[in-house]
Amino acid sequence: MNRPLRVFLLVASAYIAAQMLADIASLRIISVAGFAVDAGTLVYPFTFTLRDLVHKMAGKNAARTLIFAAALINLAMAGLFWLVSVLPADLGTGPQTTFGEVLAPVWRIVVASIVAEVVSELVDTEVYQRWVDRFERRFQWGRVLVSNGVAVPLDSALFVSIAFGGVLASGVVWQIFWLNVAIKGMVTLVSIPWIYLVKPDTLDVARYGPISE
Repeated sequence: MNRPLRVFLLVASAYIAAQMLADIASLRIISVAGFAVDAGTLVYPFTFTLRDLVHKMAGKNAARTLIFAAALINLAMAGLFWLVSVLPADLGTGPQTTFGEVLAPVWRIVVASIVAEVVSELVDTEVYQRWVDRFERRFQWGRVLVSNGVAVPLDSALFVSIAFGGVLASGVVWQIFWLNVAIKGMVTLVSIPWIYLVKPDTLDVARYGPISE
């Protein structure tokens, strides 16, 4: 297996792993500097730049495929956790109530996470592609900054409104939204240099043909 393919697999795997970890962590609301925020925000922001890396290496279609694949995997994960939580426990090893209390999915949060992820990441893809179409391989930092700058507030707005709107007090919902945007914005700034770590179009088969072994 050649190096570009190995790098692509690592980046794509990191993207899906971050999506899964974020969806699990989102079941808990934590306090950061006195503000309420879903714990998924600690890892989810990295997915935007990881998506940008996939887009740079393999093109728009690969990025879109990865987005839908991650959504299906997260949905399957939630379904599995639900099934495990409702199946009877083997009482010979104890009641085992902790799993269901911690990991049984809150379907409203699951739906909010998946909808926000798919919509915002697809928008990120389109904005990124328009930047590339206009500037080609110049100003690569702008690809990350502009595409994430559009997708991050959209993602946060969709997630908090679907997951917590009408459930939590409006003040708490706004806290979660603004802290989401702030943390994701900081992660975007920190992760901008990542875009220079991968080579462009190394796996864009539609444009350059298959990679030789």
